[in-house]
Formats: sequence, C-alpha cells, structure tokens
Amino acid sequence: MDPSEHHSIVIVGGGTAGITVAARLCRALDKPDVCIVEPSDKHYYQPLWTLVGGGAATKESTERDEAGLIPPGAVWLRDAVTEFEPENNVVRTRDGRRLHYDYLIVAPGIQLDWHKVDGLPAALGKDGVCSNYAYQYVDSTWQFLRGMREGRAIFTNPNTPVKCGGAPQKIMWLAEHHFRRTGVRDQVQVTFATAGASIFGVKKYREALEKLVVARHIDTRFHHNLIAVRPAAREAVFTRSEPGGASEEVVLRYDLLHVTPPMSAPDFIKRSPLVNAAGWVEVDRASLRHVRYPNVFALGDASSLPTSKTGAAIRKQAPVLVSNLLAAMRGEAGTASYDGYTSCPLITGYGRLILAEFDYDGNPAETFPFDQSKERLSMYLLKKYALPQMYWHGMLRGRA
Repeated sequence: MDPSEHHSIVIVGGGTAGITVAARLCRALDKPDVCIVEPSDKHYYQPLWTLVGGGAATKESTERDEAGLIPPGAVWLRDAVTEFEPENNVVRTRDGRRLHYDYLIVAPGIQLDWHKVDGLPAALGKDGVCSNYAYQYVDSTWQFLRGMREGRAIFTNPNTPVKCGGAPQKIMWLAEHHFRRTGVRDQVQVTFATAGASIFGVKKYREALEKLVVARHIDTRFHHNLIAVRPAAREAVFTRSEPGGASEEVVLRYDLLHVTPPMSAPDFIKRSPLVNAAGWVEVDRASLRHVRYPNVFALGDASSLPTSKTGAAIRKQAPVLVSNLLAAMRGEAGTASYDGYTSCPLITGYGRLILAEFDYDGNPAETFPFDQSKERLSMYLLKKYALPQMYWHGMLRGRA
C-alpha cells in the first residue's frame, strides 16, 4: 500500500461510535469513500460485562470479529493513528502512513489508566482484586464473588469520567443481591467507595437509589478516590477530600475489591492539537463539529460532550453528526442538534433495573410511559436481551 493515500472521510476508531457512523454514512452516500482506522481485530459489547461479572452472562457472547462489522462501502485499515495534522488534513499512523482526508471523524473511545492506581496492574485478577472493565479480567469478578463467604467487598469509582457513569455501582448491586441469595449477606459488608459526592448525579434517580442504599445497608463512602492497592495486606488506599476541606489518606481492608480504573482520552488524542484544556476532542456540544477545525467532527467517549459516556449517547449522537457532515459535504450549514441525551440502565439486582435517561441539563428524557426510577424486571430483560440485539443488528448496521 502507498504510505500516503487519500480518502474523503477518515474515521479514527472502529468501536461503537466509529462503526455506527460509518454504517450510516455508507448507507447515505452513493459512492462512499470511508476509511476506518482501527488496530484491534475484535469488537466487544461492553455494556454486558456487568452481567458477566455477576455470573448472568458469558463474556464470549460479547465478542465479535471486527472484520464482520465493517459496513459495505468502507475500507478497514488495521493500523493505529499516532498524530494529527489538522492544518494539512492529514493523520499519521503507527505503520508510517500519511492519510489525507476531506473530513475527519474522531471516535477512538476512552483509555483505561490502570497504572494510575499504584499496585493495581500487578494485583488484577488475583486474591480478590477484580474489574469488569477488561475482557481478560471480567471472569475473575464472578470467581471472587462466588467464593466469598465473609468480610468486606469494596466497589470503587474514580475521580475521572468513566464509560457509563453508573456501571461502577451496578456490579455492587448484583454482588449484594448474590450475597443475600447465598445466605452470607449478614457476614459481608458491602462498601461503595466513590470519588463522587452522591450515589448518582440526576436527582430523580439519585433519590431512588438512596432509598435502596438504606434498605440494603450499603456502606457508602463519598469523596473517596482510590490511589493504591496493597495486595499483600489486602488494603485499598484512598484519598478523602471533601470540597473546601483538607485531603486525608484512608486505608480500608478488603476481601474483595472491584476496581473501576481512572480513565482519560487516549494518549495520542491528549497530545494532539484537537483537544481542549481537559484533554478531550473539542467539539460544539450541539453540532458535534470541532470548534476550530470545521472539517473535523467527533463523538463518543473521547469527545468533550458534557454528558455521560454511554453507547446510548452515541446512538443519539451518530445521526446528528452524520446529518451535519453530509450538509457540510454539500456546502450547507448543518441544522441537526444533539441535546445531550444519554441512558444508564442501572442494574440494582438480578431481575431488577432502574432505567435512567436524561439530557445535558439532567432532565429525565424517558422512553417508556411509566416511572423509570422504579425497579422493574421488564427493564432488566430489555438490558440483558433486547439491547444487545439492537446493538449488533441495528445500531452497528446504521439502522437504529
């Protein structure tokens, strides 16, 4: 292959956002010239990993070959972008390519910063330390949950944005229910240690979850950010810092520790000229168009959009981006607007789910004609069975 080539549209990332947008573009354009740059040969439906960690699904069911998801009309370049030159309409890749584009879509997802918790990388998957946030470790969550009979189970949430902001507590609710079902709940202390100030950010759902915290005797530790794991002593080290107060170190002993790692935009994004001061690709929150480079768009977890980073958000972002990009290709002003919609299916136990849906302003934006802040079996079944099918056969095909 020529190390220098040109495509009308280059998409950085072949995950949820990249494939969804590519599929929509290839369906909309008569002669699509779309190049997807993605190094991985596997694609994962990560929202199901919570249920895998809770023993209610298999991790193999969440995996597909990337090749089978590339939409007709798109070219998959199995390579990795390393640099952006937006002034020259060029991206550079790990394998030495210079890709020229007319339009660029940036959708590389989010980076898991395991190394930012001292001692964590070496401890993962051993002696009670687990995480649902990686395919290779998610089985260990269920292994350790299943074997626990007494002690303290700690579930953490970091002080950074994470993919699906409610996911750190979902596995906690499943674990608590599992302990009750197996008759060991009275011998296990369940602790939710979060850097946040509350159990959830949106008032309607927060109030519902706070009632469950009381009813199920959850030990909540707010303003607690995990900074280190000491596996030999089975100690989790946190900094506790309330607004306006001094920071202090808190050490909690654990028998099971489920870690949600700190996250950030990928390093190659953070060092690019595309980002804002916080390190996210800087786009207009309504149009998804870059604020400084008009032929650059972004969506998904690496973007600056001030909403929860979920697949449901991407499902609403993708048609807005595609509409505005197609308008730009015609020399017109795009009029499509994204309102910040996102969804967090909050699993609160086996067969129980609160479906949180809301916009930029934290206003509920619910789909169903009932109070979604109440636990429901129907919403759990939606999460477990219907949403994965919608993802594989609708969303990634540009049809939903």
